[in-house]
Amino acid sequence: MLTKVYSAAIQGIEAYPVTIETEMSQGTRFMIVGLPDTAVKESYERIVAAIGHSGLTYPRRRITINLAPADIKKEGAGFDLPMAIGILASAEMIPVDTLADYMIMGELSLDGSVLPVKGVLPMAVKAREMGYKRLIVPEANVTEAAVVNRVEVYGVRNLVEALGVIRDTGELQPTVINTREIFAGNVMNFDADFSEVKGQQTVKRAFEVACAGGHNILLIGPPGSGKSMMAKRLPSILPPLSMAEALETTKIHSVAGKLARGSMLMTSRPFRTPHHTVSPVALVGGGSNPMPGEISLAHNGVLFLDEFPEFPRSVLEVLRQPIEDRVITVSRAKYSVNYPASFMLVASMNPCPCGYYGHPTKPCTCMPGQVRKYMNRISGPLLDRIDIQVEIQPVEFDDIASTVPAESSADIRERVIKARAIQQARYADCPGVHCNAQINSRLLRRYAWPDAEGLAKLKERMTRLDMSARAFDRILRVARTIADLDGSEAVLTRHIAEAIGYRSLDRGNYGKTY
Repeated sequence: MLTKVYSAAIQGIEAYPVTIETEMSQGTRFMIVGLPDTAVKESYERIVAAIGHSGLTYPRRRITINLAPADIKKEGAGFDLPMAIGILASAEMIPVDTLADYMIMGELSLDGSVLPVKGVLPMAVKAREMGYKRLIVPEANVTEAAVVNRVEVYGVRNLVEALGVIRDTGELQPTVINTREIFAGNVMNFDADFSEVKGQQTVKRAFEVACAGGHNILLIGPPGSGKSMMAKRLPSILPPLSMAEALETTKIHSVAGKLARGSMLMTSRPFRTPHHTVSPVALVGGGSNPMPGEISLAHNGVLFLDEFPEFPRSVLEVLRQPIEDRVITVSRAKYSVNYPASFMLVASMNPCPCGYYGHPTKPCTCMPGQVRKYMNRISGPLLDRIDIQVEIQPVEFDDIASTVPAESSADIRERVIKARAIQQARYADCPGVHCNAQINSRLLRRYAWPDAEGLAKLKERMTRLDMSARAFDRILRVARTIADLDGSEAVLTRHIAEAIGYRSLDRGNYGKTY
C-alpha cells in the first residue's frame, strides 16, 4: 500500500515541504531514497525500536520510503516521526484518509518518545501557507509553533500520542497561545539600565544617536572606562521589536537551535557577543550543515565585538559586505543560502596595546608607531562603515561617588522611539528602508542635505582629517538622525558639527602625535 505523509525541511531560514512516500510490498528490505543524509538513513533502527516500545508490531515487509523532492538533500532526524507514521499507515494500522490535513515533524527516541527538532517555527509558517489544518510537533517545540495562527498545533510526547491525534481520539487538545498579550507583557524587560551608569554623558548621547538611527558605533577607551558595561545596556534603549521583526528573529534562532524549551516569540532584541577567537564561518554562517552565524543571530539586534583589534583580520573583513547589504549569501559547491543580517555593530577597543594612550593620568608605555600599528589592525574600509566613533575617558571620582540618579533607559528609549517613528513615516514609501542608517545616496540628497554653511563646515573638516567619500555619507546620515532627535525637518549646521565630532577617530587624525 502506498501512503503519503507531509513534513518540512529547512533551507536558510525558510522551510520547504517534503512529501514522505511509503510503499509496502512483499519482502523484508528497508530502503530510504531521496538524498537522505546519515542521520536520516539511521532512522530505521530508531523507528523499529520506537514502534516496538509503543506496544505496536513493526511490519516485516519490503518498505521503500521516498523523500520528495528527491534532488534536495534531507538532513537531520526530524523525519523519524512522519516516516514511522507512514509505515504504520501503509500497514493499515492507522487511518490514511486524514493524513493530507497534517504536517508532521519530530525525532524518535528508542523508547518511542518524541524529541525536539530545530526550525519548527518556519515549518509552522510553511504549513499555514500551504493550507494544512493541523501540525504535529514535539511537545518541547509546541509553544514555538503555536505562535502561528490559523493552524491547530499538537505537541506530542511520544509516538502513541501522535497516533491518537491522527485517530482523532480527542485525548490531546491543540495548544492555543495569545501571542500579542505575552509579547506586550515581556517586550520591555531588561536586567541592566543606563541609570546605573555614572557620568559619561557624551558616550550616552552617542549611544542615543546610534539607536535612534540604527548606526554602527565604535568605542575607544582605556581599560575600566566602562565600554563593555555601557554596550551591554544598549538593548534597553533600542525601540521594541515589532511583531514582524519578532517573528523573523525567532525564526533565525529556531533554525539555529538557540531557543530554550518552551520558548515562544523573542520579545527583546538579540545581543550577541562572540569571542575574538571566532572563525569566519561561525560569524557569517554556513558549514557542512548550513547554519546561521553570529551576524544573523544578531539580526534586528546588536552584534557586540569586544577587543575589536584582537579579532583576526580575515574575520573582520567578512563584516564589510553584510554591514552594507544587510544580508549574507553563503555559497558553496552543493548549496547557496541567504541569511538576513540587519544588525547594529557595536565594537570596543583600547586606544593602544598598553591601553593608556591619551589617558589623563596614566602614561602610555607604547613605543613610537605602535599606536598607528595597533589601529591598522582595523582596515580603513571597515572603519569607514562605522558611523559613530567615540573616545571614552575614565569616569571621575566625583561622578562615581555621586548619589544623584542618572537618566534611565526608559527616558532615553522614549526619545529614540519618537525619532524612529519620524523615520518610519518619512521612508514609508521606500521599500527596505526603516531608519537613517539604511538610506542610500539618493535619499541622502533628498532628506539629509545641509545648507551652504553646513556643507562648508563639512568640506573643511573632511579635508583636514583626510576622510573618505564613504565618511561623507556617514556624517550626513548621523546628522539626519541628530536632527530627528532635535525635532527638526532640516539638517542644520549644529547637527553637522555634532556628527563630525563622532568621526574624530578617522585614520587621517587619530594617533598623529606618534
